[in-house]
Amino acid sequence: MKNNLWVSCLKGAVFCLISGILAGVLSGSGNSLWYQNLIKPSFNPPSWVFAPTWTVLYIMMGIALGIIWNQPKQYRRLLILFGLQLALNLAWSPLFFLFHRIDLALYDLILLLITIVIILYHARKLHSVFLLFIPYTLWVSFAFILNLNIYILNK
Repeated sequence: MKNNLWVSCLKGAVFCLISGILAGVLSGSGNSLWYQNLIKPSFNPPSWVFAPTWTVLYIMMGIALGIIWNQPKQYRRLLILFGLQLALNLAWSPLFFLFHRIDLALYDLILLLITIVIILYHARKLHSVFLLFIPYTLWVSFAFILNLNIYILNK
């Protein structure tokens, strides 16, 4: 039996937040010597911006997951797409910070953006899910531009 919407949203938010925290902790951080020595574009935000931004985005993502979870079966494909985008999202940190593969992290972001656009298409009638994914889409687009510039500046 499904939980009520609020419980599903809370569970989704906690799940996404813990997943993001674990991926970050296990992969290292932007404070590493390797990252500090990279040439970064002038628009690279200070390191302190990332944690609060991702915290808010993971919570919003989790709320969207809770909403999707409570939808009729016709929206079940969104759960699969959500899982795919979360896996791609979580893969970026180890690719970039742990393995220092700026190129593979860039490809990961391309696949992530494609998946997010597909989610937006399928969620177009679920206005709250669609709206919850807009800030995430914008931030991942910015991350792509940032990652691309770091790749170009450091190859």
